[in-house]
Amino acid sequence: MPVLRKLVSFTIYATIVILELPLVNSFHEHVKTTGTHDTSSKNNIHKLKPDLLFEITLHGFILWASLGFLTPVGVLIIRMSNKEQCGRRLKFLFYVHAISQILALLLATAGAVMSIKNFNNSFNNHHQRLGVALYGIIWLQALIGIFRPQRGSKRRSQWFFTHWILGTAMCLLGVINIYTGLQVYHEKTLRSVMLWTISFTSEISLMAFFYLFQDKWIYIQKQGVSLDTEPKKPTDKEILPREKQESEAETC
Repeated sequence: MPVLRKLVSFTIYATIVILELPLVNSFHEHVKTTGTHDTSSKNNIHKLKPDLLFEITLHGFILWASLGFLTPVGVLIIRMSNKEQCGRRLKFLFYVHAISQILALLLATAGAVMSIKNFNNSFNNHHQRLGVALYGIIWLQALIGIFRPQRGSKRRSQWFFTHWILGTAMCLLGVINIYTGLQVYHEKTLRSVMLWTISFTSEISLMAFFYLFQDKWIYIQKQGVSLDTEPKKPTDKEILPREKQESEAETC
């Protein structure tokens, strides 16, 4: 557990450094290029080659699939497993969650390699700085998921809290960074991103609704049950068959 705490502390410290230090560099660059900012930005728009434009678009789709789709879907799946009692279904949902997060990690890594190799990483905007912080959080989350303590362990509560905090932060920061990426794409290409923004907002809204709806589904089902009829107390003859049914349900 001390190793886990050091990893979390290091990631938080590195994130602060990544997000804050480039502000100083960007300030000096802004002072040097105040007179030529407008003309240089217009020239950069026309200098975009078709290959570079394709790589930027592909980078956006890869990171959307990773942080805008697979990561939230994994959160919804693991949330569904909290109410499952059947062992087989619980394992199935857990493996689906793990596979979706592994795919998200691989896609995010591919997007990071693509950005380092092909793009100008001057870190003069929020999208690039937040992206670097996200890459660190994603890999830390993966390592924490691998070193998962057994249920009943004393470290399980601390592990669960850390895993939940990082997962929530990864989802929120990922969504924010997709919006900032769309804005950067619009500034670089002067192309409209209204359709993509509306589509992504609709997707996230639907996932958020489903996330909140999971807690209310059982409550909604109970609304059709009459409260006037009190349940009968089971007899001794009825208790034994129920115990057999419960034992069979646990092995399903």
